[in-house]
Amino acid sequence: MDTPDLNRNWTDDEENQPIGRRIQRLSLHLTPVPRQLGDLQLRTFTCAARTKLNVDAKSLSVFMRGKHRDIQEKVFDFFNARPELQTPVEISKDDHRELCMRQLLALVREAGVRPFKYVADEPSKYFAILEAVGSVDMSLGIKMGVQYSLWGGSVLNLGTKKHKVKYYDGIDNMEYPGCFAMTELHHGSNVQGLQTVATFDPITDEFVIDTPNDGAIKWWIGNAAVHGKFASVFAKLMLPTHGTKGVTDMGVHAFIVPIRDLKTHQTLPGIEIHDCGHKVGLNGVDNGALRFRSVRIPRDNLLNRFGDVSRDGKYTSSLPTINKRFAATLGELVGGRVGLAYSSVSVLKIAATIAIRYSLLRQQFGPPKQPEVSILDYQSQQHKLMPMLASTYAFHFATLHLVEIYSEMKKSHDEQLVGDVHALSAGLKAYVTSYTAKSLSICREACGGHGYAAVNRFGSLRNDHDIFQTFEGDNTVLLQQVAADLLKQYKEKFQGGTLAVTWNYLRESMNTYLSQPNPVTARWESEDHLRDPKFQLDAFRYRTSRLLHSVAVRLNKHTKTLGNFGAWNRCLNHLLTLAESHIESVILAKFIESVKSCPDASSRAALKLVCDLYALDRIWKDIGTYRNVDYVAPNKAKAIHKLAEYLSFQVRNIAGELIDAFDLPDHVTRAPIAMQSDAYSQYTQYVGF
Repeated sequence: MDTPDLNRNWTDDEENQPIGRRIQRLSLHLTPVPRQLGDLQLRTFTCAARTKLNVDAKSLSVFMRGKHRDIQEKVFDFFNARPELQTPVEISKDDHRELCMRQLLALVREAGVRPFKYVADEPSKYFAILEAVGSVDMSLGIKMGVQYSLWGGSVLNLGTKKHKVKYYDGIDNMEYPGCFAMTELHHGSNVQGLQTVATFDPITDEFVIDTPNDGAIKWWIGNAAVHGKFASVFAKLMLPTHGTKGVTDMGVHAFIVPIRDLKTHQTLPGIEIHDCGHKVGLNGVDNGALRFRSVRIPRDNLLNRFGDVSRDGKYTSSLPTINKRFAATLGELVGGRVGLAYSSVSVLKIAATIAIRYSLLRQQFGPPKQPEVSILDYQSQQHKLMPMLASTYAFHFATLHLVEIYSEMKKSHDEQLVGDVHALSAGLKAYVTSYTAKSLSICREACGGHGYAAVNRFGSLRNDHDIFQTFEGDNTVLLQQVAADLLKQYKEKFQGGTLAVTWNYLRESMNTYLSQPNPVTARWESEDHLRDPKFQLDAFRYRTSRLLHSVAVRLNKHTKTLGNFGAWNRCLNHLLTLAESHIESVILAKFIESVKSCPDASSRAALKLVCDLYALDRIWKDIGTYRNVDYVAPNKAKAIHKLAEYLSFQVRNIAGELIDAFDLPDHVTRAPIAMQSDAYSQYTQYVGF
């Protein structure tokens, strides 16, 4: 049978035949017809036809990784030099837990990396260490976070000087491995609904910790099943009522509770510890369940920064209500969300690096009698991976900004900044972790059958990262917090109040929304206009303002018949879309700022290209919203789509340099299909050839 000529001209009759149509479509896919976009000529995918930016990956990497590059290199080099501390592909749950503990002890005691001192004093350095450690093994990153950010952070942030004096050194040097016991079997997101109780006994000057029912068992507690010796236990503080036999509920507080003997490691009296067992991922972390049966602890074990109990049983606090104390307590624990958002971007960088490098190396099909082409030259592969690469860069700068304002908040304790960090960390954690979870599956698929091999990491990355969408706040719940804050700011705007920093844009954008879209600008479709950051940011913010105004009207309407709770539930999907739109606006704003601040011209040009792709791809994905209100005319919508495709081709041209700028060496990505040299050789050696 003769090989069909894919490049010849087709007659109308041939095009109407099923086989003819399929061959023609295949020919267009492999050798696309050049497409016009204003003055732009969309080039074919052949290497000879490409024009590309000259990008200095090293300069871009210096700008990306910033001032804490050295400490990350120290972590990478330490584990690369210690093969016995590297996590093998096949490992049992129990062995993984013990290895994870050895890894953390070696990092602290042998490598001399002490993360705890940076938790409060230099959070940006702590998160840089966390990113590097999580790249080695995500279980190790989570175990480190439990020890220093959660258990250690609760002592630093909720305790007072006496607690720091007593526990700091033991937490720092790993002599006091600990847990963060907040979640219960029946209560996760609803922390105020926790049922564990801590009743003060004025006779013995102790608190008595009790688990009143099975639903109050502390569940999914990291470090509890095997290694933990202490736990920060969140429980309702109950005080005896003077003159009666009753007690008064003072709200949820945190208490330091020893759970194992420091010398023998035996479980202490009154405490039951059970293993939560094998999980979908993160099996290097020993999650357990804790039950307390009249466990007595000294009064001094109350972490008393926001509320204290005197020897005679009197309660004092600088905050007047249970709700204010609760908000202050949770506000001090927001660092966990910051860390998860930042770490999720790190996971996305690894996955994107593996998938893109493989797509550059892998060749499949091609024009007749010519070499096969890289699969990243196919538009379908670019469509999967190039917007994802752009989003990875966007998330990098957004979470870097989050870390910066979190660090500022820890120093200044500015009340307005506290609120801003709380809402932004909730939104970015929810948005970024959800995006990364979806992207991991796309990356696996983009690498075909080889992506299914465990050694190439997509399975473990996907399984380990999946829970990021749940712990430190369920993503759906966190997005509702963002929406609630937006509605609060909306109300402030119409009452003449001051908007929080992240919401400043709403004042001008809402005024624009309340007026009709400009029929002239709605039709502008030049490349300069579409790549203008002002057009892009205005479009993002217009969408957010439109969603905000419309959901406020709906809530007001439904509240009259359904009440506040019913109205909120009726509008819930609308509210979630609003929150995501707002977070996308913040992400784009920070990306644009970062592009402008980049000192190297070639790096700045590359970042501008990537930023434009991120913005236009997002606008195109929600083009119906803009068309419905005539914010974008039909021809402009087509121009946005064509330009987004063109930019995707251009980003493909520098994709290698862009992933190299993440500076993730082979021993970090550890996927044979993505090795920078001799990939197939290393892959075949792994399977035994």
